[in-house]
This record gives sequence, structure tokens and C-alpha cells, in this order.
Amino acid sequence: MEFLSNPDTWAAFATLTFLEVVLGIDNIIFISIVTGKLPEEKRKKATRMGLFLAMFMRIAMLFGITLLIAMKKPWFSINWSWFSADFNGQALILLVGGIFLIWKSTKEIHEKVTHIEHNTQPTLGGQAVKSFASILVQILMIDLIFSLDSILTAVGMTNGLDGALYIMIAAVIISVGVMMLFAIPIGNFVNKNPSIQILALSFLILIGFMLTTESMHLSNAVLFEQEIGAVPKGYLYFAILFSLGVEFLNMKMRKSNTK
Repeated sequence: MEFLSNPDTWAAFATLTFLEVVLGIDNIIFISIVTGKLPEEKRKKATRMGLFLAMFMRIAMLFGITLLIAMKKPWFSINWSWFSADFNGQALILLVGGIFLIWKSTKEIHEKVTHIEHNTQPTLGGQAVKSFASILVQILMIDLIFSLDSILTAVGMTNGLDGALYIMIAAVIISVGVMMLFAIPIGNFVNKNPSIQILALSFLILIGFMLTTESMHLSNAVLFEQEIGAVPKGYLYFAILFSLGVEFLNMKMRKSNTK
């Protein structure tokens, strides 16, 4: 435990915990939308159980970090006249995750715009359990997608530090605790404001696009003789914050007009 007396350890721990919490906001938004399909009395249970299981999944991924690092090696290559890429494990996971986010968010927007209602009322016992279980599976799936990028970032930040694994595990536990604390209030706010739901789903489409371009970047993909680069996260976060600011102003204006 000598590494605890190292200032670099605490600096890395504080920075990593902050990043985990910030990156977890995307996760909370998705969870709030998914659990909104459940009866209100089951939303809190599904959110906390999903995050609790997700925490153990992240810790298991940390123990398998050697495998994740090895996934940088190309698995297969594509070399067409107009497109070429060397796909590795990381790139494939990000690609599948990005496509899943785009598909899922687009489907949710379509259902909300066309007023398709989800049957969330329990009819048969087996049907209710299946719905609850499917929500947990979706929470774990989306956490897996968001975890890979953050865990690889954590490895880079703690590389060379003694007790790096302990630092990463502690940061994951604290960040999930913070997510559990704020997931319910954020979820209630999102579900009570349809415009915020559509905006949040639009953000997830942007994030899915970012994961897809990141996948192409890791694969050294070339499209029509142009290398595909990753979208800087700063641009994405600025767009999200700007859009949220505009929407909050619109909500305040609508509230004033109602009064």
C-alpha cells in the first residue's frame, strides 16, 4: 500500500473519478429513457439494479484489461477500391456500439413522434418479468458500449503507476455511486419533458456517430483516398451544452407565457 503515499496516485484517482462521472452522464440519459417504458414504481428498482450490475461488469472488464489491450491487433482487413480498413477488437466493439446507439435512438424518436405507446402495464406475470429483464439487458449493453472508451482512457492515465488496478476500481465504484444518486432525479426530469427526451435521443445519435468514426479511425480506414479521422469530443460536448442551453431558455419562455 505504499502507492497511497504517492501524490500522483491521488491526482490520477481524482481526475479519473471526475472523467468517469462526466462520461456517465450519457449513460444516465439513456437509462432514463429506457426505464421510462416501465411502470413508475419499477423505474427506480430497474435503474439501481442495472447500475449495480454494470459496476461489477466494469470491474470484471478491468481485470480483463490485458485482453482489451491485446484487441488493438488487427483481426481482419478490407481492401476495396474505394474503402480499406484493418479492423481490430476495439474498433469492432465501438462500431457495433455506434450502430446500436443510432438505431435505438432513431427508433425511439420515431415512436415518440408517431405517438406509438409502449405497453408497460403488467398483463401476465411472465410478460412483466420479460419486460423488466429486457430493460436490464439494455442498460448493461449500453454500459458496455460506454465503458470500453472510458476504461481504455483509465489505462492510459494510470499507466506506470503502482496500484493502477486499485485506482481504477475505486474510481469506478465511486462514479457508479454518484450515478445512482443522480440517475432518478435526472430520469424524472427527462421523462416529464418530451422536448428534452427528443433532444437527449438526438445527442445519443451524435454519440453513436462519434463512436462509429472513432472505430474507423482505430481501423486506419480510408474512404475514397481520404483517411477517416475521429470527431473531437470537445466539439460534441460543446454542441450538447449549447443545445441544452437553448432548450432551457425555450422552456423558461414557455413557462413564462403559460403564466
